[in-house]
Amino acid sequence: MNFEHKSVMLDEVLDSLDLKPNGIYLDCTLGGGGHARALGTRLDERGLIIGLDQDDDAISAATENLSGLSCEVKIVRENFSALDKVLDELGVEKIDGALFDLGISSHQIDTAARGFSYMHDAPLDMRMDRRRPLTARDVINRRDEDDLIKIFREYGEEKFSRRIAAAICRARKISPLETTGELVKLIEQTVPRTKNGGHPAKRIFQAIRIEVNGELEILSAAIKNAVARLKPGGRIAVITFHSLEDRIVKETFKSLAQGCVCPKNFPVCVCNHRPEIKILGKAKTPTPDEIFSNSRAKSAKLRVAEKIGARESDKFLQRKSKEEYRGYKT
Repeated sequence: MNFEHKSVMLDEVLDSLDLKPNGIYLDCTLGGGGHARALGTRLDERGLIIGLDQDDDAISAATENLSGLSCEVKIVRENFSALDKVLDELGVEKIDGALFDLGISSHQIDTAARGFSYMHDAPLDMRMDRRRPLTARDVINRRDEDDLIKIFREYGEEKFSRRIAAAICRARKISPLETTGELVKLIEQTVPRTKNGGHPAKRIFQAIRIEVNGELEILSAAIKNAVARLKPGGRIAVITFHSLEDRIVKETFKSLAQGCVCPKNFPVCVCNHRPEIKILGKAKTPTPDEIFSNSRAKSAKLRVAEKIGARESDKFLQRKSKEEYRGYKT
C-alpha cells in the first residue's frame, strides 16, 4: 500500500542506538517501517527487529517494507503500552535498543478519511487504532464544557480554550458536530487568526487527538518498561514533536538517571536508590537541510539514554555516599 512518511532524523537515530549486528531492537512506533528498515540493513541474520504499531495501515505497510531483510522481523499490532506483554509472548527477556518515534505519521495526516487533519473535511475520528471505541466525535459531542476546557488547555496549550469549548457546547445543542470541517469552521468563527500562530484549529486538533488515543498518559510508564528491558549498554532513543511529549520524556529520563534521593543533610545514603540510565548529551534537533526537505521535522527533538549495569550503578551509589559524608563532616 502507499504509506508516505519520511523518517525523521534517520541518521541520528541509527548512530544513537550504537547498533550491534546481532542485536535485538524494539521499534515501539513502527509506522511504515522507515526507521526499522534502515536499522535492519545494519543487522545480520542473527539480529531481530520487533515492531509495534496500533494502526492497521501501518502494519500492512511495514510488513511489505521490512520484507527481504537479512535479520529476523516480528511485527505486532499493539500499542507500545503493551511492550512488556509482547516481549514476554515472544520469549524475549532483554533487548539491545528501543526507539519511540512519537506523534502522528504523515500518512495519517494526509489520509483525509482518518479525520486527523484540519485541512480536510472528514468524519470526526482521529483514532490511531480503529479497534478503539472512542472517537473525536464522542469527545466533541459528549464531554461537558469543563472537560473540553481541560483537554484544550492541557493537551493543546490553547489560550482560547474556554471560548472554544463554550462555542462547541452551544453548537451541539442545535445539532451534533459530525465532521472536521464543521469543527474548523466553528473554531475560525470563535477565535482570531494570528499572523504567526498558524491555523487556529491546529492546537485543538492536537488536543483532541491526544485525548482520543491516550497518548500522554501511557508515555512515561512505557519508557520505564522499555528501559527495564534493556541490556547493560543498551540504548533508548525517543523522538518528540511537541513540548508536552518532550517534557514527559525529559522528566522520565531524569528520574531514571537519578541516584541517591536522601535528604541533603543525611551523612550517608540510606535510600539505596540507584540510577538505571545515563543521559547521553542534550536533545538533538534536525539539520537545516532536513527541515528544508521535510517541514514536518522542524519541531522534532531526539533524546537518548544508555542503560547502566549493576556494577556501574553501585559505584555511583558508593561515590555519592562518600561525597555526602565528606560534605556532612565539613
